[in-house]
Amino acid sequence: MTIRAVVWDVDDTIFDYTTADRAGMRGHLAAEGLLEGYASVEQALGRWRKITDQQWARFAAGEASFEGQRRDRVRVFLGEELTDTEADAWFQRYITHYEAAWELFPDVLPALDTLAASHRHAVLSNSSLHVQDRKLRVLGVHDRFETVLCAAELGVSKPEARAFHAACEALSLPPYQVAYIGDHPEIDGQGAAGAGLFSVWIDRTGVSAVTGPRPGTGAETVPDQPAGLRRITSLAELPALLAADTRFGAPSTFG
Repeated sequence: MTIRAVVWDVDDTIFDYTTADRAGMRGHLAAEGLLEGYASVEQALGRWRKITDQQWARFAAGEASFEGQRRDRVRVFLGEELTDTEADAWFQRYITHYEAAWELFPDVLPALDTLAASHRHAVLSNSSLHVQDRKLRVLGVHDRFETVLCAAELGVSKPEARAFHAACEALSLPPYQVAYIGDHPEIDGQGAAGAGLFSVWIDRTGVSAVTGPRPGTGAETVPDQPAGLRRITSLAELPALLAADTRFGAPSTFG
């Protein structure tokens, strides 16, 4: 039951999306003169995040295209009936600020270096290939992955099992020989575990989205999660976890 490949999520797993998004939107709203209508920058950012989550859910449910959800995020946020061209232009101005803040998490390159000789690597993202392919190139890690698969082109998104199985098929490996690592306990964690992959949830906040703060560190089994899901708080823990392959009967370290 050796794990032969690791499939990676991108945003908030290897790429610090949350920080870049917040910094980019803060700069963009200031440049657009839109902060005056809010009590604080945090209030404006919170509203943008809520709208982003709502529109992304529509895309994941097949109710909007990738480009459509982007445009609708802008329309809802501004409260204006913009044309596609106008919405695209506004979003592109935001992208300029957002890209200036792009960074990998500091534990990414050490983990990839450690696993380079022992495991194959691929990407499965709920974004689009146009977005993630360029992002991985700018961040200097594109060549680390054999293939990059994205929901917009696949026509199916996580947590659907078909998305995870598409990644396994691209690697010509059965699910039980593939690990998936992502930052969302349901979309990534439950989705991958339910599809038969060795599922690893990276919880960089150290707070379980299911039952609150957790004591201890390391590869911890999260209660009430499907078998096979393991929680780590740093990618530094990943190589040992994959080497141990603790899907079958390993005890929890929650005490």
